[in-house]
Amino acid sequence: MAKLIDGKAIAAEIRCEIAADVQALCARGVQPGLAVILVGDDPASAVYVRNKKKACEQTGIRSESYELPADTTEEQLLALIRKLNADPAIHGILVQLPLPSHLDQKTVIHTISPEKDVDAFHPVNVGKIMIGDYDFLPCTPAGVMALLERSGIDCTGKECVVVGRSNIVGKPQAMLLLHANGTVTVCHSHTKNLAEVTRRADILVVAVGRADFVGADMVKPGAVVVDVGMNRRADGKLTGDVDFAAVEPIASYITPVPGGVGPMTITMLLKNTVKSAEKSAETLDRQSSRVI
Repeated sequence: MAKLIDGKAIAAEIRCEIAADVQALCARGVQPGLAVILVGDDPASAVYVRNKKKACEQTGIRSESYELPADTTEEQLLALIRKLNADPAIHGILVQLPLPSHLDQKTVIHTISPEKDVDAFHPVNVGKIMIGDYDFLPCTPAGVMALLERSGIDCTGKECVVVGRSNIVGKPQAMLLLHANGTVTVCHSHTKNLAEVTRRADILVVAVGRADFVGADMVKPGAVVVDVGMNRRADGKLTGDVDFAAVEPIASYITPVPGGVGPMTITMLLKNTVKSAEKSAETLDRQSSRVI
């Protein structure tokens, strides 16, 4: 029977550390600030934004929410982003995805300053992750790595398989596992004999957005299974991409859904915002020392 990786408990632990960092920054005259932009009235996005605002309040981060109507023009949205780029009190900018269809996601992401791109979606930050010299990490993959690390799971030399190749999770997740000295395979819709590949995994990360996609026949006994999926069944209950009931008896560690990876995503967003604020504080310290 697998040991549960408790994302709620680990997230709470990290948020306590973040709150202490925020207090230290405030003592230096810098309060971390996060701006969240929501365009339209997507119910799931609205919930995410509320959760982010609550998490900011709990850790002492100042949050600003911009809830824009669905018919907001691209020019209006980009103007707001540029204004926030220039605001020294804002250290992180997040535009909630998905956007209404008339807005170009690529253009919006490229407009956010890389120094305030706390989602780590900007090409500059993506490139830094590739070479291992990064400022920010994408929140969900970073959350997965924190879960592994704080559960005492070492990736070194392990066969790591990532199912899913999205820009948000799959691709950066593979890079982070590689940086942690794992031997990494990325699977996708064109992978042949998928179950044979996933059964090789010592660490299996699943992010495909299909309920109960991974069953017991796809998991090696004793594997660490990380379920990034968040799907809603017909009865309204949340479930992951892994058939938990079938896989839990044969895995060594497994993340539940909900309560696994989910709480870590917002936590890593807070961590990125604090890191941006720390860089800002260092700049202010250097400027004040030159004045003296």
